[in-house]
Amino acid sequence: MPDTPTFPSAAVAAPHHLAAEAGRAILAEGGNAVEAMVAMAATIAVVYPHMNGIGGDAFWLIREPGGRVRAIEACGPAGSLATIARYRAKAYDSIPARGPDAALTVAGAVGGWQVALDCARSLGGRLPLATLLDEAIRHAREGCPVSRSEAGGTPFEREALYAAPGFAATFLADGKPPSAGTLRRLPTLAETLSHLATEGLDDFYRGDVGREIAADLERMGSPVTRADLETYRARAVEPLSARFRDATLYNFPPPTQGVAALVILGIYERLGVKRIESVEHHQALIEAVKRALAIRDRIVTDPERLPRDPAEFLTPRAFEREAAKIELRRAAPFPLPPSEGDTVWMGAIDGDGLAVSYIQSIYWEWGSGCVLPKTGLHWQNRGASFSLDPKALNALEPGRKPFHTLIPALAAFDDGRVTAYGSMGGDGQPQFQAQIFTRYAGGMGVAEAVDAPRWLLGRTWGSPTTSLKMESRFDDVLVEALIRLGQQVEVLDAPYSETVGHAGMLVKYPRDGRVEATHDPRSDGGAAGH
Repeated sequence: MPDTPTFPSAAVAAPHHLAAEAGRAILAEGGNAVEAMVAMAATIAVVYPHMNGIGGDAFWLIREPGGRVRAIEACGPAGSLATIARYRAKAYDSIPARGPDAALTVAGAVGGWQVALDCARSLGGRLPLATLLDEAIRHAREGCPVSRSEAGGTPFEREALYAAPGFAATFLADGKPPSAGTLRRLPTLAETLSHLATEGLDDFYRGDVGREIAADLERMGSPVTRADLETYRARAVEPLSARFRDATLYNFPPPTQGVAALVILGIYERLGVKRIESVEHHQALIEAVKRALAIRDRIVTDPERLPRDPAEFLTPRAFEREAAKIELRRAAPFPLPPSEGDTVWMGAIDGDGLAVSYIQSIYWEWGSGCVLPKTGLHWQNRGASFSLDPKALNALEPGRKPFHTLIPALAAFDDGRVTAYGSMGGDGQPQFQAQIFTRYAGGMGVAEAVDAPRWLLGRTWGSPTTSLKMESRFDDVLVEALIRLGQQVEVLDAPYSETVGHAGMLVKYPRDGRVEATHDPRSDGGAAGH
């Protein structure tokens, strides 16, 4: 049973130890949790580039010491030239996942950093931007070792990825993926971050950096224009919330799948599970996932075009209605469309109790694969989630926001505990959140809840099956019981598999102010504090 790292008053958690260290250093300098998270977000973009980058999107949940929860939506819309007609004229049946035609949405992450820092200043934050970006700049300029996760992965649509403009020159060594530990320098990205540290984050969209980004995107054939960058603004939105036993849970509204994460837990509570890690525990969660993802697929789209209000599905009556459709003694059928994703989740809680749950992504590993030569950014492929069918729920249209799997999570317990938690993993994110949260709420320690074996329901990484994929550490008796109940189980080869995400959790306790924090052994990260 793993011990949970415990810190006297403040801590951070990240999937790469250098990002965690950057956040710890900011807390040690007197920065608050939001400032620490900006430092971590910039650093993780440099040291874990296969999972995220500043050419991607992000979402924030911030809980103030007084209890107010803020949400920041930092996701960009489709570019002005991103029309169905454009893609049909190129004989596409669907939007490609790699290359310039995949780089079709504005990157919102940096805009979110700016909104978050405005919030940080309102809460007493005073550290200059240059201090927050210093570690990211240093690692990009001096170099950092290629991570175990990056070196061990096999990218989806690898040939198209390697052929994307700028990818091979930036991220390959003699045309091949570098081995773990190889020192990589990103000097052009270092100069971009240094310029932003001096001129301000707004420059990314409306200054010299924005001009260079737009010129590079135009040259490579992306449908994102300079006007798209200049008009983009990240924005504050209202988070979704629901009750679960003795806690209020918070998650992100559309265009993300946060409603699914809350529906899973709402249904699970109504199924009356008596003991965690039992067959009943896992069967209840699996069946709740099926109901929640079906709701998600009916309603989640651009927030300006929602067919239903997500809050309608987050009431006690709605949870009871969905739970009544579940038969725990028999597995329901499960058709689920495929969705891949690579992302980072990170958390921070400071000495005052300011808590941050943050997620940053470029969608698939390496995103579109396109590296912009003047700025060193690699651009996301989030727009691949659009449909070229004009009647689809998420049909491609200029200015429209794509469907997002990204969902940071927070929980405020009635006894004063505050929890920030989350995971990467595409469709699996609400599933992984439910597994780690129900384990913690059911009595497991923080590290034990994250370390424990997990499962993923649905397709992943090109697999044609929609099976229940379970890590090999699950007890054989439990696996066999789920098979008898009708679940189509596939036991993964690895005891710790990235298929089931990189998760993390932090908990601050009100009585003594201590923070318990952990990040996934499946990643290259950990927790740090002071």
